[in-house]
Amino acid sequence: MTKLPVRPWSCRSWLLLGMAALSGSLSTAAAEPVLARLEPAQVLLRGAGSSQQLLAIGDDVGRSCDLTTSVTFRSTDAAIATVDVQGRVTVVGDGKTTIIAELAGKSVECAVEVQQAKSLRPTSFELDVQPIFVSNGCSAGACHGKARGQNGFQLSLLSFDPDFDFASLTQHARGRRVFPGAPERSLILQKGAALVPHGGGVRLEPAGADYETLRRWIAEGATRRVAEEPKLIGVTLFPAQVTLRPREKHRILVTAEYSDGTRRDVTAQTAFQSNEAAIVNVDRSGLIAAGPLPGEATLMARYMSVIATCNVAIPVTGDVDASRYAALPRKNFIDGLVWEKLQSQGLLPSQPCDDATYLRRAHLDIIGRLPTPAEVRGFLADTSSDKRDKLIDALLERPEYADHWAGKWADLLRPNPYRVGIKTVMSMDQWIRDSLRANKPYDEFVREIVTAEGSTWKNGAAVVFRDRREPAELTTMISQLFLGTRLDCCKCHHHPFEKWSQDDFYSFAAYFSRVGRKGTGLSPPISGSEEVILFGKKVVVKHPTTGQEMEPRPLYGTAPAIAEGDDPRQALAAWITADDNELFVQTIANRLWAELMGRGLVEPVDDLRATNPPSNPALLGALGSHLRQQKYDLKQLIRTICTSYVYGLSVRPEGTNVQDTRNFSRRYRTRMRAEVLADAICDITGLPENYQAMPAGSRANQLWTTRIDSLTLDTFGRPDPNQDPPCERMSDGAVTQALHLMNSKTIQGKVTDDAGIANQLAKSERSPDQIIEELYMLCYGRLPDAAERDIGTQVFARPETSRRQSTEDLLWALLNTPEFFFQR
Repeated sequence: MTKLPVRPWSCRSWLLLGMAALSGSLSTAAAEPVLARLEPAQVLLRGAGSSQQLLAIGDDVGRSCDLTTSVTFRSTDAAIATVDVQGRVTVVGDGKTTIIAELAGKSVECAVEVQQAKSLRPTSFELDVQPIFVSNGCSAGACHGKARGQNGFQLSLLSFDPDFDFASLTQHARGRRVFPGAPERSLILQKGAALVPHGGGVRLEPAGADYETLRRWIAEGATRRVAEEPKLIGVTLFPAQVTLRPREKHRILVTAEYSDGTRRDVTAQTAFQSNEAAIVNVDRSGLIAAGPLPGEATLMARYMSVIATCNVAIPVTGDVDASRYAALPRKNFIDGLVWEKLQSQGLLPSQPCDDATYLRRAHLDIIGRLPTPAEVRGFLADTSSDKRDKLIDALLERPEYADHWAGKWADLLRPNPYRVGIKTVMSMDQWIRDSLRANKPYDEFVREIVTAEGSTWKNGAAVVFRDRREPAELTTMISQLFLGTRLDCCKCHHHPFEKWSQDDFYSFAAYFSRVGRKGTGLSPPISGSEEVILFGKKVVVKHPTTGQEMEPRPLYGTAPAIAEGDDPRQALAAWITADDNELFVQTIANRLWAELMGRGLVEPVDDLRATNPPSNPALLGALGSHLRQQKYDLKQLIRTICTSYVYGLSVRPEGTNVQDTRNFSRRYRTRMRAEVLADAICDITGLPENYQAMPAGSRANQLWTTRIDSLTLDTFGRPDPNQDPPCERMSDGAVTQALHLMNSKTIQGKVTDDAGIANQLAKSERSPDQIIEELYMLCYGRLPDAAERDIGTQVFARPETSRRQSTEDLLWALLNTPEFFFQR
């Protein structure tokens, strides 16, 4: 067989290296930043030892920047408060003063008031001590915050349980961890400072502020609470968003707000984390450091149980004239919102793809099958300006649409057949396909699942409650699927990256406290027989820590009333699908966007949270609103996405967007879904697969269970039938997949079969050039270029091979190229 050369489609490697090398050198000479203000502009400090960090903010041609290390600070009255060269203000005496910062002849001011300068505020366990354990990593999951603690000392994860932590410090280990009579001899201090062997090394510098705070708390009697202790009510982070140049730095300020109206600089007691450390890093002090390459990152700041975020952007250096963006086509609202984001990042979109690529892309995305050569020729011959829009409308009405998208929903809902029985799985599969064929509104689809009752053999939606039998299991599944909220960790502790607590989890679980079941599947192991889901006797849902009986309560918003005798699931379904529930519409909008555009606006697609923000928040919000306006019609949302100009962009990166993987300045390649690939091989070779328990000629997209044997489907990522939903698929390629395409006896048999396409073409009256053209149409959905025709001609010109052998060789070679099994 003749091996075809790989078609070059980009100079990505050269551009990637070039972007790294040039990113710091493309900027044109610009004026020096101008000092604009101090942040905060006014400060109230109360109590001896109180201090506040100031940031000097500059204006760099409309962009804020940090000039703190460049300015000169001074206090107009050092008897009230002093300021060091780094901008930290410290109290001295009661009264008012002004801190002045100067740079290049310009000055800015901060008004400072000091109260109770000589009065040392009592040290609070919750407000002063616990934050030290969080910021130093002591209560992290890899240290003393793990389930069984570390070396006999356990803290609650991230210090979410102050009562537990207080008892662990003061009552366990025979009280050796704190020693008020001689604070310096307390084990917590000696271990933290590594004065005695400590596996975590030095966590508290003996001369540092954290060591002194802990020592003072112990000396004051190591009390649980102090008189009139305020409550932490919130945290603000400055800046909430910032644009940096490559390798630029910027400080973060974290301010805690308390119930008594006071505010305190808690930056030093805050734990920071970047979700893209290679793009933007942040150290323990809150200093942001941009890397050499453009990109975006979200920084998480955790102070106790409160989390705040800072979104950092590093645009591509060099100016792009605004007129370039104004001239870009706008077919619907999606395009304008994407162009706005690209402009903020200094990115330009790729060129639109050609008609053949668009045709193949739309077929694979919407109905999961390749266009036929006849469809390709017809589309390419069509000269109408709206042919792409008409194509999308036609594909959405084809019967293959329901089968293709049913497979995607089955990954999320279809239970383990070994657990619930084959007939039950078939019941759910049929319900999903019927719902999609009827284009059932999405809110109705979800309500039917959440409130399902009846036989699991007659109502497929009820199968969810046969598979997930405990309120906690239903909570994690329903919240993840329909709200994009992962609550798994809240079963045991406060969510480490979100606001959700155990209270939230078990209050949500209480909505499923009246789910009853009747049948033979009540006792494990669950049988494969029929089961009836009904409104049953109440099962008390208790908080695992407090033992409190939990009442149904949604995660946020207003709780719908539940009348006596009503199934709480009705109220839950009403709340989930309410018109003002943004997470509901944004979660499904993000899923559909990911399926059609190669990746989600939020990744993973079911993990929407403040610390994992969308790459384009305005676009995600608009997609959700659009779905609501279209009365939750999923076809209409798919149509809107697929008829946007953005959907039709090429995969080829151009200039500024070579590194863009999240702003949709180009199409992102994805590998065909396993079922789509299997069907494509059958279509191209002209030989359908014979699947067990399916009618003759059935396609892989019509399979109702993952238990049906298929090595091709398993190799290309079909979920394991033992896996519980929702099942994630990996779209990345693998060596085993390439080897399967090259060496599979099944595929080779289809290529060489007497009844196959290759033999039919070889026996036909077509010329070699026409056969080459037909094979390219079948595999790639396009005509071959001149170089490809030349290679194909050489294949047929070999004197030692027959016409049939040459046709088979060329078909086999095309099946083994990335252009075939990747969606472009």
